[in-house]
Amino acid sequence: MLENLFGLKNKTALITGSSQGIGLTLTRGLACAGAHVILNGRNHEKLDKAINALKANGYKISGCPFDVTNENDVSEAISLINKDIGDIDILINNAGTTIRAPLEFYPLSDWRKILDTNLTSAFLVSRAVVKSMIKNKAGKIINICSIQSDLGRPTIAAYAASKGGLKMLTKNMATEWGKHNIQVNGLAPGYFETELTKPLIEDEEFNAWLCNRTPAGRWGDPEELVGAAVFLASKASDYVNGHILFVDGGLMACV
Repeated sequence: MLENLFGLKNKTALITGSSQGIGLTLTRGLACAGAHVILNGRNHEKLDKAINALKANGYKISGCPFDVTNENDVSEAISLINKDIGDIDILINNAGTTIRAPLEFYPLSDWRKILDTNLTSAFLVSRAVVKSMIKNKAGKIINICSIQSDLGRPTIAAYAASKGGLKMLTKNMATEWGKHNIQVNGLAPGYFETELTKPLIEDEEFNAWLCNRTPAGRWGDPEELVGAAVFLASKASDYVNGHILFVDGGLMACV
């Protein structure tokens, strides 16, 4: 029964920005649940290293290097995947980055880079992938949101704007594509130990503040996101649509 609900056997998943960090962790999780997972990234060396390591563990893995912010690259890559591997059943829009700076001094070029990477890429990749999902009358799209989809902090206005936009894009995707039996949800991590948060982890003052602020009293481990991702990717979430699932150690629950 549980295997039928949460198993991903015979499913094909594409995870953007998956050569490292949370994306790579989610790749292992979905592959362990039985999915054929396609990794994505722009750094060929990192991508190949991740693919080889996962294949050595017996997982069904492929790779597709393309720029998620480039419309032509996205279109060509998804067409190639559909031709060589098959239709994508599960899409996780994970690609993301941040650049910290005071808003009054924030360069327009950095603002555009953050919005393109964190928000526009989800639109471009989803638009390309959803065509086969509509044809098949089934699909799962998971957008990696953030607690900054709902909260702000100094020096991350561009990041918060992109993740807030991604939350609303998620809800609108669910509204438009739900009639095709496509579920679109957001997975919103709190503060997790990744390469992206390394400067914050090393900041003793911030680290102490976060641990005191979070009911769990600690940073999250990326592995703790896997269960939520498998749930949103599986049959178990067939009637969950347009939802933002926070995995944050209770941070959003308290003041």
